Amino acid sequence: MKDVKQISLANLVPFEGHPYKVEDNADMEALTESIRENGILNPLIVRPAENDPCRFEIISGHRRAHAAKLAGIEQVPALVYPISRDEAAVLVVDSNLHREHILPSEKAFAYKLKMEALKRQGRRTDLTSSQVATRLDTAAKIGAASNESRDQVFRYIRLTNLRPELLTMMDEGKIAFSVGVELSYLDEQAQFDLLDAMARNDCTPSYAQAVRLHKAYNVGALDRWLIDTTLAEPKPNQQEQIRLKRETFGRFFPDHYTAADIEKDILKGLELLKRQRDRSRDAR
Repeated sequence: MKDVKQISLANLVPFEGHPYKVEDNADMEALTESIRENGILNPLIVRPAENDPCRFEIISGHRRAHAAKLAGIEQVPALVYPISRDEAAVLVVDSNLHREHILPSEKAFAYKLKMEALKRQGRRTDLTSSQVATRLDTAAKIGAASNESRDQVFRYIRLTNLRPELLTMMDEGKIAFSVGVELSYLDEQAQFDLLDAMARNDCTPSYAQAVRLHKAYNVGALDRWLIDTTLAEPKPNQQEQIRLKRETFGRFFPDHYTAADIEKDILKGLELLKRQRDRSRDAR
């Protein structure tokens, strides 16, 4: 069993390009308080930094390191593994995919990071495999570890082509996963024009509209006029929506909740309210 070392926070650096967000929210406050009271119970996993042997790159424990800093702790327990960047990249991804709440954007960049690392490892050990075959096999391997299909892995990786604004909308549940995949095929300028049209029309594209925009882009027929007229089309489902401002009810939910999480809890609450009303009516 490896020995746990105490390492100064000043000598720790994040894993370059790690896909998971470290945010100052309610969960981070709870983690900080727990560390302040009990210390760090699970050691971080780190590796020696390639360009500076006195510093260490975090593989697992970015949130714990940030919480320790907020708690005023100067040293943290860590296990040191002298592994390659590609081996570390796989561990960075796998050590976080078990989390209960993981954003679509986080999973997208995590799968991409792992895909690139495994492909580089594969090229070193199997020089006879074709590039296409290796890519498919790698995606299947990633999917098997996450209980997802190979095609679903590719769909998530497609999302890394979205502009940050569209990724944020996906994370907040304002854009469906399938819509995001279709929009990921548009180039940066087309996505910028799309965001502009969304703001003017105060709407988001439906799946059918996203597919049409994707097809138009493929044949070189997509321009700002087509984007704007497409989004300006009436959508019966959007006309019937009841819009609530998040600041009105946000205090009832944890900060890390996405719009989809909030909707799920609201539906559960409404179902409970309906049962209570039904019981009251039957008791009359």
